[in-house]
Amino acid sequence: MSPLTLKSLLNKRSDFTAWLQSWQEMQGNALAVEDQHHQLIFGEAVAGQSESFPVNLNDEILGWVKGGPQARLIAQLMSLQLQKEAEKKKLGAEVLSLYQELNVIYNFSEKLSQTIEPEVIAKLTLEQAIHSIPSHSGVVVLWNEETKQLHIPARSGLPLFNEEKLRSQPGLLLKIGLGGQSEIVNEFDVLKDSGILEAPVQSLIYAAMKAKHRIMGAIILAGMEAEQYSAAHLKLLVTLALQSSTAIESAMLYEKNIREVREREEAILRIHEVTKKFVPSEFIRALGKDSLTDVMLGDQVGKNVTVLFTDIRDFTTLSEKMTPEENFRFVSAFNARLGPVIRAHRGFINQYLGDSIMALFPDAPEDALEASIEMQEAIQDFNLERSREGLQAIKAGIGLHTGPLIMGITGDEYRLDAATISDTVNTAARIESLTKYYRSPLLLSGDALLQIQQAERYHIRHLGKVQLKGKYNVLNIVECINGYPAEELQLKLRTLDYFNEAMSAYLNRDFGLAAEGFQQVLRLDPEDHAAKYFINIANKYQHQGVPDNWSGAEAMMHK
Repeated sequence: MSPLTLKSLLNKRSDFTAWLQSWQEMQGNALAVEDQHHQLIFGEAVAGQSESFPVNLNDEILGWVKGGPQARLIAQLMSLQLQKEAEKKKLGAEVLSLYQELNVIYNFSEKLSQTIEPEVIAKLTLEQAIHSIPSHSGVVVLWNEETKQLHIPARSGLPLFNEEKLRSQPGLLLKIGLGGQSEIVNEFDVLKDSGILEAPVQSLIYAAMKAKHRIMGAIILAGMEAEQYSAAHLKLLVTLALQSSTAIESAMLYEKNIREVREREEAILRIHEVTKKFVPSEFIRALGKDSLTDVMLGDQVGKNVTVLFTDIRDFTTLSEKMTPEENFRFVSAFNARLGPVIRAHRGFINQYLGDSIMALFPDAPEDALEASIEMQEAIQDFNLERSREGLQAIKAGIGLHTGPLIMGITGDEYRLDAATISDTVNTAARIESLTKYYRSPLLLSGDALLQIQQAERYHIRHLGKVQLKGKYNVLNIVECINGYPAEELQLKLRTLDYFNEAMSAYLNRDFGLAAEGFQQVLRLDPEDHAAKYFINIANKYQHQGVPDNWSGAEAMMHK
């Protein structure tokens, strides 16, 4: 996992960079950010007197913010953002490590459930142990309580253990495994001197096999390299030892075996339920798999989907008034209301992104549109609750776009991630950002609208064409007004024909007629921000002229 730096936080595509540029323009304050080597990575060198404030991550200075008094606040915000990114990376690494361990445990449990023979279980255990923990040799030893003798039902690898000496000296094994301990052994000369271990052995690890406080035996692995085993190896070996001990105990008592198999199946189901919360089951099924444990690096599938992005407006301003705990509860409450709506309309959450959500609708774009309308209603209900608690109402923008997308498993053999790769995702995110320009809660692309069956069921306003930053293609943008609160919806419906006629005139370069039409909209609905937006542009073109290459598309220079 690559270390966090100020440069990674302030890359060109970073939302934080865009915000910082916007803040600097609004404030009119000169601001410079330097990395730990005093290389300028944002802004320009500040002339005259300026202060320098450090940006810290885990007590390490990653750079400085230079400028006026507000530079201190920016440095603190950057420190907080870096800390959030660091926590996100750490959580991701921990979750994937858990997935990998669960995969081993799940597969092993499946194998154990297919047999009730103790010796077969011992061989499966040793096979899984050496596969998961690279070793040159290994044995499983079991203690027969009735005969008071050691039994070696499984062995594997090079002959680094003398089995005859092992059976004849059970007293020495009381120190490794039969005494109930599990550890990595650093001093094992006594085992070599007794002839149990051969001279090439340089590393030894063992785990006791216990069932209900009864020591049944031990799994012992040997390596020919120094310091070959780690604490993670020991943790996994202990897990395997405990599972196999339970299986062997169950095999000896058949009725108990049936009960414990049922318990293991229930545990596996719980594991599946947990994993589905991290990687949606819809994503796994789209890859043609039944469960997360079936997926492999490189699995992928191409689909035509509708991507939905939603984002809480002015979240930074809201969050500054809350403690971190209040922030977390607020975002959780927001997500808890919208997540079920998305699932109810055959969509699934691809990512929770703090104050925003990315969802996919693989079946039909109208599923996404219906979900978006209901999400607006859920936000209205949420605001009623916030109003009763004396809290500020929130607004959220929703953007939709339909197009091709690749869903798959990327990463490497040690770190996997469920990824969606497509320009469709970027376009949907940009459309969501346009809701701030038009002050509209729900926008969708013309591409999405064209694929909606019976689109006449919805109230649509055409908002012309845009050319998104970094894009060459022009995109048609439409607004769906169905989700507005009742009073606002009635105003929008009364002015719908006026608005669409004005937009038609606007696209035909009849800016005078367009301005009159938008003015008529504003006489009936003074708070129609989209009409305000276009009347200003129409008036400008009417008085200043329109560029020769104007195609009706407005260039959006911000993400």
